[in-house]
Amino acid sequence: MSALAEQIEAFLDELRRENASAHTIRNYASDLEQFLAYFTPPEGEPPVPADFDMLALREWLAHLYEQNLAAVSMRRKLAAVRSLFKHMLRSGLIDKNVARLIRTPKAPKTVPRVPTAEQTNNLVDGVASNQLDTPFPKRDLAIFEMLYGCGLRASELVGMNLDDIDSSERWLRVRGKGRKERQVPFGSKAADALAAYLAIREAAPDERAVFLNRRGTRISDRDVRRIVKFYAAMLLQDSSLHPHSLRHAYATHLLSDGADLRAIQELLGHSRLSTTQKYTQVSLTDLLAVYDKAHPKA
Repeated sequence: MSALAEQIEAFLDELRRENASAHTIRNYASDLEQFLAYFTPPEGEPPVPADFDMLALREWLAHLYEQNLAAVSMRRKLAAVRSLFKHMLRSGLIDKNVARLIRTPKAPKTVPRVPTAEQTNNLVDGVASNQLDTPFPKRDLAIFEMLYGCGLRASELVGMNLDDIDSSERWLRVRGKGRKERQVPFGSKAADALAAYLAIREAAPDERAVFLNRRGTRISDRDVRRIVKFYAAMLLQDSSLHPHSLRHAYATHLLSDGADLRAIQELLGHSRLSTTQKYTQVSLTDLLAVYDKAHPKA
């Protein structure tokens, strides 16, 4: 195994020890495998870590541009490489993190697609009605109530443990990106759905995860995406919805009802207010749509 391949494995092992989300580890592993393949010649070895310079990394980034990848994909791949080089810098294999000097590709500013309050309520009410005769209806309803009622990411939902729930005060301890923790309140409907699910929760021995799969072990974020997609397709005839759609809906509906932007920032766990401000653009877009539809002079 080459020195670079060894460092990639060591870096991924470090992420696992730090309890990074399975989604992050999977994406970083894929991106770094492609990075290694690009620099490995046929029947040869890739450069040792100390031999990488800005020119080599710029050539690699140009290769990504030639593949017509979306800017967000290139940004993620560059973030993976930067994190790898940061790990190698800490390990003393390189003198500086040259990946930090590479300019990040600009991603277009897009307004997230957000279901309306009526659509979201119809979806959650449809899950509650159990009209689809699914195997774990109480679990699925609790998942929807926590995603929409708390604005959780899928990775945050699957990472929840039993001792993260304060049922008496209705607070959740949420572990977000970068292993940052925050406290999030949840409402009566989410509390009722969670209590109903926990009353029939069947876990494998010593399993502390809140949400479980059919084996009684922690559910995966991929499973959560599949569950949301299934219900959205069956109840709304819209298979494009995903867990993050409910997080977008949570923020946008709070903002529409007068919640303070900085309060929403805290609830979502955004480190920058500018990330939260995209929801003001969603509200403005909705406002313009209402104006165009309703105003006689529009």
